[in-house]
Amino acid sequence: MRNPELTKEMIISKSAVLFNTQGFKATSLSDITKATGFTKGAIYRHFTDKEDLEESAFLYMAEQMKVKFREKIKGGKNAPEKLLAISKFFQTYLLKPIIEGGCPILNTGVETDDTKPQLNKHVRILVDTLQSSVEHILQKGITYKQIREDVPIEKFASVFLATLEGGVLLCKIRNNPKDLIWVIEDLEEKIKHISI
Repeated sequence: MRNPELTKEMIISKSAVLFNTQGFKATSLSDITKATGFTKGAIYRHFTDKEDLEESAFLYMAEQMKVKFREKIKGGKNAPEKLLAISKFFQTYLLKPIIEGGCPILNTGVETDDTKPQLNKHVRILVDTLQSSVEHILQKGITYKQIREDVPIEKFASVFLATLEGGVLLCKIRNNPKDLIWVIEDLEEKIKHISI
């Protein structure tokens, strides 16, 4: 007899990979049954419908991303090092994605912006969470005299994340890591400029 929670987690993790590589709309329930080895009935014992599974899968991807993000931040001894660690996280993440298929923020955000408002809301929450983390690092850096106090915290954090995500997007489009390498080099200069 299977453990229902483990079964649900397995369905979510395997579906997350499918959704992140094929897209939410393009992934059929048949794809999910094939990947998981469960029947449609077994899947629907754990989820009310495909949208429920999509939401659970994105929340799973978001949690995986937040865990790795926090791990990288903890490696920095001060605010500038923590910001550099985030940059390196995106570079590593491009080469060794947390979830097969690349960045769930980009993949899900683009696909759901006009078609799945509830799912897109979760993407916004994840982006806001990551931005809040960067803002917190900057604020602590100012408090501990590691970051210049004239840095516009919200603006810097927003541009910082947008630049990284944009670098990831260009790398995926061009199938070449040079754009992200340049982005990280540029951000390293910006971090030096705001550091004390």
